[in-house]
Amino acid sequence: MKLLITLLLLVSSLIGAELKELTWKKGETFLTFLQSHNIPQTLYFELEKNDRELCSEITAGIKYQVLEENNEMVQVLIPISEEMQLHLYKEKGEFVFTTSPISFEEITQTIAIPINYSPYQDLLDATSNKALANEFVRAFNQVANFKRMRKGDHVAIKYTQRIRMGQYYGTPTIHAALVEVKKKQTYIFKNDGDGLYYDEKGRNLTSFFMKTPVSYTRISDRFTYKRFHPILKRYRAHLGIDYAAPRGRKIYATASGKVIFKGRKGGYGKTIEIRHEGGFKSLYAHMSKYAPGVYSGKWVKQGTHIGYVGSTGVSTGPHLHFGLYKNGRAINPEKIIRVTKNTLKGKAKKEFIAYTKEVSQNLLDTIKNKPQPLNITQFDKQTDLKELLVAKVEA
Repeated sequence: MKLLITLLLLVSSLIGAELKELTWKKGETFLTFLQSHNIPQTLYFELEKNDRELCSEITAGIKYQVLEENNEMVQVLIPISEEMQLHLYKEKGEFVFTTSPISFEEITQTIAIPINYSPYQDLLDATSNKALANEFVRAFNQVANFKRMRKGDHVAIKYTQRIRMGQYYGTPTIHAALVEVKKKQTYIFKNDGDGLYYDEKGRNLTSFFMKTPVSYTRISDRFTYKRFHPILKRYRAHLGIDYAAPRGRKIYATASGKVIFKGRKGGYGKTIEIRHEGGFKSLYAHMSKYAPGVYSGKWVKQGTHIGYVGSTGVSTGPHLHFGLYKNGRAINPEKIIRVTKNTLKGKAKKEFIAYTKEVSQNLLDTIKNKPQPLNITQFDKQTDLKELLVAKVEA
Protein backbone atom coordinates (compact mmCIF):
# COMPACT_ATOMS: atom_id res chain seq x y z
CA MET A 1 0.00 0.00 0.00
CA LYS A 2 2.88 2.38 0.85
CA LEU A 3 4.41 1.74 -2.59
CA LEU A 4 1.08 2.37 -4.31
CA ILE A 5 0.57 5.67 -2.49
CA THR A 6 4.09 6.76 -3.36
CA LEU A 7 3.51 5.85 -7.00
CA LEU A 8 0.31 7.88 -7.10
CA LEU A 9 2.13 10.87 -5.65
CA LEU A 10 4.84 10.49 -8.23
CA VAL A 11 2.34 10.22 -11.08
CA SER A 12 0.64 13.41 -9.93
CA SER A 13 4.00 15.18 -9.69
CA LEU A 14 4.94 14.07 -13.23
CA ILE A 15 1.81 15.26 -15.02
CA GLY A 16 3.92 17.85 -16.83
CA ALA A 17 6.75 15.43 -17.47
CA GLU A 18 7.82 14.40 -20.96
CA LEU A 19 9.13 10.96 -21.83
CA LYS A 20 11.52 10.69 -24.79
CA GLU A 21 12.93 7.65 -26.55
CA LEU A 22 16.28 8.41 -28.16
CA THR A 23 18.90 6.48 -30.10
CA TRP A 24 22.46 6.09 -28.84
CA LYS A 25 24.70 7.69 -31.44
CA LYS A 26 27.66 6.00 -33.08
CA GLY A 27 30.87 7.06 -31.38
CA GLU A 28 29.11 8.22 -28.22
CA THR A 29 30.40 6.91 -24.90
CA PHE A 30 29.01 7.08 -21.39
CA LEU A 31 31.53 9.81 -20.59
CA THR A 32 30.58 11.94 -23.61
CA PHE A 33 26.92 11.43 -22.68
CA LEU A 34 27.58 12.80 -19.19
CA GLN A 35 29.53 15.72 -20.64
CA SER A 36 26.81 16.64 -23.14
CA HIS A 37 24.22 16.76 -20.32
CA ASN A 38 26.45 18.71 -17.91
CA ILE A 39 26.70 15.79 -15.49
CA PRO A 40 30.06 15.65 -13.66
CA GLN A 41 32.28 12.88 -15.05
CA THR A 42 33.26 12.05 -11.49
CA LEU A 43 30.00 10.08 -11.41
CA TYR A 44 31.68 7.56 -13.74
CA PHE A 45 35.13 7.57 -12.17
CA GLU A 46 33.69 6.95 -8.69
CA LEU A 47 31.87 3.81 -9.84
CA GLU A 48 33.05 0.31 -8.93
CA LYS A 49 35.10 -1.60 -11.51
CA ASN A 50 32.22 -3.81 -12.76
CA ASP A 51 29.88 -0.83 -13.12
CA ARG A 52 32.44 1.11 -15.16
CA GLU A 53 32.91 -1.96 -17.37
CA LEU A 54 29.15 -2.15 -17.89
CA CYS A 55 29.20 1.38 -19.31
CA SER A 56 31.29 -0.05 -22.16
CA GLU A 57 28.43 -2.40 -23.05
CA ILE A 58 26.28 0.42 -24.48
CA THR A 59 26.01 -0.16 -28.23
CA ALA A 60 25.35 2.34 -31.00
CA GLY A 61 21.77 2.28 -32.25
CA ILE A 62 20.25 1.14 -28.93
CA LYS A 63 17.01 2.85 -27.89
CA TYR A 64 17.08 4.50 -24.46
CA GLN A 65 14.54 6.50 -22.46
CA VAL A 66 14.85 9.96 -20.94
CA LEU A 67 12.34 11.50 -18.54
CA GLU A 68 12.30 15.30 -18.44
CA GLU A 69 10.56 17.68 -16.05
CA ASN A 70 10.30 21.31 -17.10
CA ASN A 71 12.72 20.56 -19.97
CA GLU A 72 15.29 19.21 -17.51
CA MET A 73 16.51 15.61 -17.61
CA VAL A 74 15.69 13.83 -14.34
CA GLN A 75 15.96 10.12 -15.24
CA VAL A 76 17.60 7.94 -17.89
CA LEU A 77 17.31 4.23 -18.68
CA ILE A 78 20.05 2.85 -20.98
CA PRO A 79 19.87 -0.88 -21.89
CA ILE A 80 23.19 -2.75 -21.85
CA SER A 81 21.68 -6.18 -22.56
CA GLU A 82 18.23 -7.68 -22.99
CA GLU A 83 18.05 -8.14 -19.22
CA MET A 84 19.82 -5.18 -17.62
CA GLN A 85 19.96 -1.39 -17.95
CA LEU A 86 21.90 1.52 -16.54
CA HIS A 87 19.68 3.84 -14.52
CA LEU A 88 20.51 7.48 -13.80
CA TYR A 89 18.15 9.51 -11.63
CA LYS A 90 18.35 12.89 -9.95
CA GLU A 91 18.27 12.99 -6.17
CA LYS A 92 18.76 16.16 -4.13
CA GLY A 93 20.07 17.97 -7.18
CA GLU A 94 22.69 15.34 -8.12
CA PHE A 95 22.57 12.31 -10.39
CA VAL A 96 22.85 8.83 -8.92
CA PHE A 97 23.94 5.73 -10.87
CA THR A 98 22.52 2.24 -10.42
CA THR A 99 21.59 -0.81 -12.50
CA SER A 100 18.21 -2.49 -12.68
CA PRO A 101 16.47 -5.35 -14.52
CA ILE A 102 14.55 -4.44 -17.68
CA SER A 103 10.80 -4.97 -17.42
CA PHE A 104 9.23 -6.99 -20.22
CA GLU A 105 6.51 -9.53 -20.85
CA GLU A 106 7.06 -12.90 -22.49
CA ILE A 107 4.80 -14.88 -24.80
CA THR A 108 5.32 -18.46 -25.96
CA GLN A 109 3.33 -19.68 -28.92
CA THR A 110 3.43 -22.16 -31.77
CA ILE A 111 2.54 -20.92 -35.24
CA ALA A 112 2.40 -22.39 -38.74
CA ILE A 113 2.80 -20.33 -41.91
CA PRO A 114 2.03 -21.54 -45.46
CA ILE A 115 4.70 -20.66 -48.00
CA ASN A 116 3.76 -18.26 -50.78
CA TYR A 117 7.06 -16.49 -51.48
CA SER A 118 9.82 -17.47 -49.03
CA PRO A 119 10.05 -18.43 -45.33
CA TYR A 120 11.54 -15.03 -44.42
CA GLN A 121 8.99 -12.92 -46.29
CA ASP A 122 5.99 -15.05 -45.33
CA LEU A 123 6.95 -15.02 -41.63
CA LEU A 124 7.45 -11.27 -41.77
CA ASP A 125 4.09 -10.74 -43.48
CA ALA A 126 2.26 -12.97 -40.98
CA THR A 127 3.85 -11.72 -37.75
CA SER A 128 5.48 -8.32 -38.51
CA ASN A 129 8.34 -9.72 -36.42
CA LYS A 130 11.59 -9.14 -38.30
CA ALA A 131 13.71 -10.61 -35.50
CA LEU A 132 11.74 -13.88 -35.64
CA ALA A 133 12.12 -14.13 -39.42
CA ASN A 134 15.86 -13.48 -39.14
CA GLU A 135 16.38 -16.02 -36.35
CA PHE A 136 14.36 -18.67 -38.20
CA VAL A 137 16.46 -18.32 -41.36
CA ARG A 138 19.67 -18.30 -39.31
CA ALA A 139 18.63 -21.41 -37.35
CA PHE A 140 18.04 -23.40 -40.54
CA ASN A 141 21.27 -22.25 -42.17
CA GLN A 142 22.90 -25.27 -43.87
CA VAL A 143 20.05 -27.50 -42.62
CA ALA A 144 17.30 -26.93 -45.19
CA ASN A 145 17.35 -25.72 -48.79
CA PHE A 146 14.70 -23.00 -48.96
CA LYS A 147 15.12 -22.68 -52.73
CA ARG A 148 13.47 -26.08 -53.20
CA MET A 149 10.35 -25.10 -51.25
CA ARG A 150 7.11 -24.82 -53.19
CA LYS A 151 3.90 -22.90 -52.64
CA GLY A 152 1.80 -24.89 -50.18
CA ASP A 153 4.76 -26.08 -48.09
CA HIS A 154 4.75 -24.91 -44.47
CA VAL A 155 7.02 -23.73 -41.71
CA ALA A 156 6.02 -24.22 -38.07
CA ILE A 157 7.74 -22.65 -35.06
CA LYS A 158 7.47 -22.88 -31.29
CA TYR A 159 9.12 -19.77 -29.89
CA THR A 160 9.28 -17.36 -26.98
CA GLN A 161 9.29 -13.62 -27.66
CA ARG A 162 9.76 -10.72 -25.28
CA ILE A 163 7.49 -7.67 -25.55
CA ARG A 164 8.32 -4.24 -24.16
CA MET A 165 6.55 -0.94 -24.64
CA GLY A 166 4.01 -2.60 -26.90
CA GLN A 167 6.71 -3.80 -29.32
CA TYR A 168 8.70 -6.96 -29.95
CA TYR A 169 11.83 -6.80 -27.85
CA GLY A 170 15.13 -8.60 -28.28
CA THR A 171 15.88 -11.81 -30.13
CA PRO A 172 13.22 -14.52 -29.89
CA THR A 173 14.11 -17.98 -28.64
CA ILE A 174 13.13 -20.69 -31.13
CA HIS A 175 12.52 -23.85 -29.10
CA ALA A 176 11.66 -26.03 -32.09
CA ALA A 177 10.76 -25.60 -35.75
CA LEU A 178 10.09 -27.54 -38.91
CA VAL A 179 10.38 -26.78 -42.59
CA GLU A 180 8.44 -28.63 -45.26
CA VAL A 181 10.35 -29.02 -48.52
CA LYS A 182 8.11 -30.70 -51.06
CA LYS A 183 6.09 -32.01 -48.08
CA LYS A 184 9.16 -33.60 -46.44
CA GLN A 185 9.73 -32.33 -42.88
CA THR A 186 13.08 -31.19 -41.50
CA TYR A 187 13.22 -30.38 -37.77
CA ILE A 188 15.46 -28.43 -35.43
CA PHE A 189 15.26 -28.41 -31.61
CA LYS A 190 17.09 -26.12 -29.21
CA ASN A 191 18.89 -27.82 -26.34
CA ASP A 192 18.53 -25.66 -23.22
CA GLY A 193 21.79 -27.03 -21.83
CA ASP A 194 23.98 -25.31 -24.41
CA GLY A 195 21.61 -23.18 -26.50
CA LEU A 196 22.56 -25.04 -29.69
CA TYR A 197 20.29 -26.73 -32.23
CA TYR A 198 20.02 -30.51 -32.66
CA ASP A 199 17.95 -32.78 -34.88
CA GLU A 200 15.40 -35.32 -33.66
CA LYS A 201 18.17 -37.90 -33.11
CA GLY A 202 20.21 -35.64 -30.85
CA ARG A 203 22.86 -34.74 -33.44
CA ASN A 204 24.29 -31.23 -33.23
CA LEU A 205 23.36 -29.07 -36.22
CA THR A 206 25.67 -26.22 -35.23
CA SER A 207 29.17 -26.48 -36.72
CA PHE A 208 30.34 -23.54 -34.61
CA PHE A 209 32.44 -24.37 -31.55
CA MET A 210 34.76 -22.45 -29.27
CA LYS A 211 37.97 -22.89 -27.35
CA THR A 212 39.15 -21.07 -24.23
CA PRO A 213 40.98 -17.94 -25.49
CA VAL A 214 43.78 -17.91 -22.93
CA SER A 215 45.69 -20.22 -20.62
CA TYR A 216 44.54 -18.88 -17.27
CA THR A 217 45.42 -19.42 -13.62
CA ARG A 218 41.86 -19.01 -12.32
CA ILE A 219 38.47 -17.48 -13.11
CA SER A 220 38.32 -14.30 -11.06
CA ASP A 221 34.77 -13.30 -11.97
CA ARG A 222 32.02 -15.33 -13.62
CA PHE A 223 29.16 -14.35 -15.91
CA THR A 224 25.85 -13.19 -14.50
CA TYR A 225 22.96 -11.33 -16.14
CA LYS A 226 21.48 -9.93 -12.98
CA ARG A 227 22.41 -10.74 -9.41
CA PHE A 228 20.80 -8.99 -6.44
CA HIS A 229 23.47 -8.04 -3.94
CA PRO A 230 22.05 -8.72 -0.44
CA ILE A 231 24.28 -6.14 1.26
CA LEU A 232 24.26 -3.32 -1.30
CA LYS A 233 20.53 -3.95 -1.97
CA ARG A 234 20.94 -3.48 -5.70
CA TYR A 235 21.38 -5.52 -8.87
CA ARG A 236 24.83 -6.35 -10.15
CA ALA A 237 25.78 -7.73 -13.56
CA HIS A 238 28.94 -9.06 -15.17
CA LEU A 239 28.48 -9.77 -18.87
CA GLY A 240 31.49 -11.98 -19.42
CA ILE A 241 34.17 -14.11 -17.75
CA ASP A 242 37.38 -12.73 -16.24
CA TYR A 243 40.34 -15.06 -16.75
CA ALA A 244 43.18 -14.11 -14.37
CA ALA A 245 46.54 -14.64 -16.10
CA PRO A 246 50.06 -13.17 -16.04
CA ARG A 247 50.63 -9.93 -17.91
CA GLY A 248 51.88 -10.56 -21.44
CA ARG A 249 50.39 -14.05 -21.82
CA LYS A 250 49.11 -14.66 -25.34
CA ILE A 251 45.38 -14.38 -26.17
CA TYR A 252 43.91 -16.40 -29.04
CA ALA A 253 40.76 -16.15 -31.15
CA THR A 254 38.22 -18.50 -29.60
CA ALA A 255 36.76 -19.32 -33.04
CA SER A 256 37.23 -18.35 -36.66
CA GLY A 257 35.71 -15.07 -37.77
CA LYS A 258 36.19 -11.46 -38.86
CA VAL A 259 37.74 -8.80 -36.63
CA ILE A 260 35.11 -6.04 -36.46
CA PHE A 261 36.67 -3.82 -33.78
CA LYS A 262 40.18 -3.06 -32.58
CA GLY A 263 40.81 -0.15 -30.27
CA ARG A 264 40.00 1.32 -26.89
CA LYS A 265 36.48 0.72 -25.58
CA GLY A 266 35.74 2.70 -22.41
CA GLY A 267 36.35 0.69 -19.24
CA TYR A 268 37.41 -2.30 -21.32
CA GLY A 269 40.61 -0.57 -22.40
CA LYS A 270 42.35 -2.14 -25.39
CA THR A 271 39.74 -4.42 -26.94
CA ILE A 272 39.19 -6.70 -29.93
CA GLU A 273 35.80 -7.93 -31.16
CA ILE A 274 35.38 -10.81 -33.63
CA ARG A 275 32.19 -11.71 -35.50
CA HIS A 276 31.62 -15.45 -35.99
CA GLU A 277 29.10 -17.58 -37.85
CA GLY A 278 25.69 -18.28 -36.36
CA GLY A 279 25.19 -14.74 -35.02
CA PHE A 280 28.01 -15.02 -32.44
CA LYS A 281 30.45 -12.27 -31.46
CA SER A 282 33.40 -12.54 -29.07
CA LEU A 283 35.04 -9.71 -27.11
CA TYR A 284 38.55 -9.62 -25.61
CA ALA A 285 39.25 -6.74 -23.22
CA HIS A 286 41.98 -5.19 -21.01
CA MET A 287 44.75 -6.22 -23.42
CA SER A 288 48.22 -4.81 -22.84
CA LYS A 289 48.88 -4.76 -26.58
CA TYR A 290 47.67 -6.30 -29.84
CA ALA A 291 49.39 -9.03 -31.81
CA PRO A 292 51.14 -7.86 -35.01
CA GLY A 293 49.07 -8.06 -38.17
CA VAL A 294 45.67 -7.96 -36.46
CA TYR A 295 43.40 -5.21 -37.75
CA SER A 296 39.72 -4.44 -38.14
CA GLY A 297 38.39 -6.27 -41.19
CA LYS A 298 40.91 -9.12 -40.99
CA TRP A 299 39.65 -12.72 -41.13
CA VAL A 300 41.25 -14.89 -38.42
CA LYS A 301 41.16 -18.62 -37.83
CA GLN A 302 40.40 -20.25 -34.50
CA GLY A 303 43.57 -20.17 -32.41
CA THR A 304 45.07 -17.10 -34.13
CA HIS A 305 47.20 -15.03 -31.75
CA ILE A 306 45.39 -11.68 -31.40
CA GLY A 307 46.86 -9.98 -28.32
CA TYR A 308 48.41 -10.11 -24.85
CA VAL A 309 46.93 -10.12 -21.34
CA GLY A 310 47.05 -6.76 -19.59
CA SER A 311 45.06 -4.45 -17.35
CA THR A 312 44.21 -1.46 -19.54
CA GLY A 313 40.94 0.34 -18.91
CA VAL A 314 39.18 -0.35 -15.62
CA SER A 315 41.13 -3.22 -14.12
CA THR A 316 42.54 -4.15 -10.72
CA GLY A 317 45.13 -6.52 -12.16
CA PRO A 318 46.14 -8.42 -15.30
CA HIS A 319 43.34 -10.56 -16.70
CA LEU A 320 41.31 -11.15 -19.85
CA HIS A 321 37.68 -10.10 -19.80
CA PHE A 322 36.07 -12.40 -22.35
CA GLY A 323 32.55 -11.65 -23.58
CA LEU A 324 30.36 -13.74 -25.86
CA TYR A 325 27.21 -12.51 -27.62
CA LYS A 326 24.53 -14.26 -29.66
CA ASN A 327 22.58 -11.92 -31.96
CA GLY A 328 23.70 -9.00 -29.79
CA ARG A 329 22.65 -10.65 -26.53
CA ALA A 330 25.30 -11.39 -23.91
CA ILE A 331 25.47 -15.11 -23.10
CA ASN A 332 27.52 -17.23 -20.72
CA PRO A 333 30.70 -18.39 -22.53
CA GLU A 334 31.15 -21.30 -20.12
CA LYS A 335 27.98 -22.96 -21.41
CA ILE A 336 29.23 -22.92 -25.00
CA ILE A 337 32.90 -23.77 -24.40
CA ARG A 338 32.17 -26.64 -22.01
CA VAL A 339 29.61 -28.50 -24.08
CA THR A 340 30.87 -28.30 -27.66
CA LYS A 341 30.18 -31.78 -28.98
CA ASN A 342 28.63 -33.45 -32.02
CA THR A 343 25.98 -35.58 -30.33
CA LEU A 344 24.16 -35.93 -27.06
CA LYS A 345 24.82 -39.11 -25.12
CA GLY A 346 23.35 -41.28 -22.38
CA LYS A 347 20.50 -39.94 -20.24
CA ALA A 348 20.68 -36.49 -21.84
CA LYS A 349 20.13 -38.02 -25.29
CA LYS A 350 17.26 -40.23 -24.11
CA GLU A 351 15.44 -37.30 -22.48
CA PHE A 352 16.07 -35.05 -25.47
CA ILE A 353 14.66 -37.57 -28.00
CA ALA A 354 11.54 -38.03 -25.86
CA TYR A 355 11.13 -34.26 -25.87
CA THR A 356 11.53 -34.01 -29.64
CA LYS A 357 8.81 -36.61 -30.27
CA GLU A 358 6.30 -34.62 -28.24
CA VAL A 359 7.20 -31.25 -29.75
CA SER A 360 7.39 -32.48 -33.35
CA GLN A 361 3.82 -33.78 -33.08
CA ASN A 362 2.79 -30.40 -31.69
CA LEU A 363 4.32 -28.68 -34.72
CA LEU A 364 2.47 -30.99 -37.12
CA ASP A 365 -0.81 -30.39 -35.27
CA THR A 366 -0.25 -26.65 -35.58
CA ILE A 367 -0.03 -26.94 -39.37
CA LYS A 368 -3.41 -28.68 -39.36
CA ASN A 369 -5.11 -26.28 -36.93
CA LYS A 370 -3.57 -23.03 -38.32
CA PRO A 371 -3.79 -20.81 -35.17
CA GLN A 372 -3.46 -17.07 -35.70
CA PRO A 373 -0.25 -15.31 -34.56
CA LEU A 374 -0.68 -13.21 -31.42
CA ASN A 375 -1.66 -9.56 -31.85
CA ILE A 376 0.73 -7.60 -29.62
CA THR A 377 -1.28 -4.37 -29.77
CA GLN A 378 -3.05 -5.62 -26.62
CA PHE A 379 0.13 -5.08 -24.60
CA ASP A 380 0.72 -1.92 -22.59
CA LYS A 381 2.76 0.73 -24.44
CA GLN A 382 3.44 2.72 -21.27
CA THR A 383 5.70 0.14 -19.64
CA ASP A 384 8.63 2.52 -19.98
CA LEU A 385 6.93 5.31 -17.99
CA LYS A 386 5.80 2.89 -15.29
CA GLU A 387 9.31 1.46 -15.17
CA LEU A 388 10.79 4.89 -14.57
CA LEU A 389 8.27 5.60 -11.82
CA VAL A 390 8.83 2.28 -10.07
CA ALA A 391 12.60 2.57 -10.46
CA LYS A 392 12.48 5.99 -8.84
CA VAL A 393 10.48 4.64 -5.89
CA GLU A 394 12.70 1.57 -5.41
CA ALA A 395 15.85 3.67 -5.61
